[in-house]
Amino acid sequence: MTTGVRKRFNHLSDRYLAVYRIRIMSRITLLFLFVLACQTAVYAASPKATGEAPQPAPYLRPGAPTFDLTLVNFRAHYNQAFPSLPLEEYRAISVRDENLPLTRAATRINAAVYSSVVLEKGTGKIKSLQITYLPSGDGERGKEKRGARNGAETPDRQLAIRYMAALMQSFSPTISPQQSLEKVAELLSRGRSQPYYSQQDGSLRYVVSDSGEKGITFAVEPIKLSLSEDAGS
Repeated sequence: MTTGVRKRFNHLSDRYLAVYRIRIMSRITLLFLFVLACQTAVYAASPKATGEAPQPAPYLRPGAPTFDLTLVNFRAHYNQAFPSLPLEEYRAISVRDENLPLTRAATRINAAVYSSVVLEKGTGKIKSLQITYLPSGDGERGKEKRGARNGAETPDRQLAIRYMAALMQSFSPTISPQQSLEKVAELLSRGRSQPYYSQQDGSLRYVVSDSGEKGITFAVEPIKLSLSEDAGS
């Protein structure tokens, strides 16, 4: 390969990588817009909020708890426990309101499945961990519709569910892989077509936000237990 051809090849490779990175970051930005839109719909539609100002997501409320775990430590433990379902390094996402006491980051699993995290600013401790399935195009959304009618799951949705179950199991290590899959399936069924569905399990909150063919998010969040709950546990 001549020097001129090599330079042209390298230039094209650099341009390709730059376009690829832009597409990935654009997709991740869309992911956060999707999650935030779901959360807005959640609390605007909440019966308790009817006629009142929309309430913020639980992890945005003053005094909201965090897991005693940083993202770096979580990834190290998670990837060791689930090597077949790895989570790559998370990329920070800019937050419009810099006064918010949190930061956000996300990682791409494939073109339709992502993981995102909300961290406490300053400590870097985890406030919410999320797996989101976003049908990647009209073809995938068409498969999603047909799968729903036939009672089948698309491969990407199946992958997302496996990640959701792994996420659940990483915070509840006493349950088996099969139990975590069954529990996630039950949560997704109960939360079907609902902008917000949550279920408490001890000191954990499982959240499902289902926007139908547009996508679905599953989250694990900590709950601050009251003294009576602590005594009864």
